[in-house]
Amino acid sequence: MVAHATGRYAPSPSGDLHIGNLRTALIAWACARKAGLGFVMRMENLDDRARPEYVETQLRDLAEIGIDWDGDVLFQSERTSAYAAVVRHLLEQDLLYECYCTRADIRDAPRAPHKPPGAYPGTCRDLTPEEREAGRAKLAPMNRGPALRLRTTGEALTVTDRVCGSFTGYIDDFVIRRGDGAYAYNLVAVVDDEHQQVRQVVRADDLLESTPRQVYLQRLLGYEMPEYIHVPLVLNPRGQRLAKRDGAVTLRELHASGWSTKQIFSLISSSLGIESDNVVDFVERFEVDQMQREPWFFDPSGPRI
Repeated sequence: MVAHATGRYAPSPSGDLHIGNLRTALIAWACARKAGLGFVMRMENLDDRARPEYVETQLRDLAEIGIDWDGDVLFQSERTSAYAAVVRHLLEQDLLYECYCTRADIRDAPRAPHKPPGAYPGTCRDLTPEEREAGRAKLAPMNRGPALRLRTTGEALTVTDRVCGSFTGYIDDFVIRRGDGAYAYNLVAVVDDEHQQVRQVVRADDLLESTPRQVYLQRLLGYEMPEYIHVPLVLNPRGQRLAKRDGAVTLRELHASGWSTKQIFSLISSSLGIESDNVVDFVERFEVDQMQREPWFFDPSGPRI
């Protein structure tokens, strides 16, 4: 465990990192180093899509573009006892309840007018013991148990992001542990950030929506809230998230197409308004407050730098 405040990068090893992932990682690393923080690496490998072979390739690609990190890589698969301890604590405080709803149940349930689309309607929040027993029986043929949801106050919470500004999200009773027993992202991210003393979270802005829930949980557990910096996504020329069908988007694919590592680094740098082909020069010139909020459109067939 790193013994001082840190920033972090936390990829899921479900495939090779694409240029958008590398760009976000570079920004996260530069933000931490610029702020005098440590920088830690975490593998979010609880997902059933995680593959061990991609751990090595992801770390190799990050190191190739000049990113370093402090201490050993943390693997979430080795942290399940820590998540279980937090769940036990929340259960003892009567802050969790079993939920027997399927996705279809949630989709079709009536909602109060003030609740946003997709918010959990509270169906299982105050059931009788008999109703809970019926809920478990309903799930038994599906080979899954009930999810555990956090009993929240059902209020809106506003967070301030360094790039995106103020963002307000409604805090519904969100899932802490799924019906298949897997711990939910909002729990593990919060617990691991506290464990690694993460005081600066830099990630893509598609995760901004989850931040109020995480801040709510941090406050509930007495954790320190980190600074949040959500950066724009990298999109293909059609305005969609990068995917395999877009051609050469990973470091290995770009190398096969004739791109050098320096060219790739220069391209990422130029997308941030910096003309640089190395991390030393890049971090000296990088200023997060000058970052544009618009996404970067990447065309692998476009000109090289």
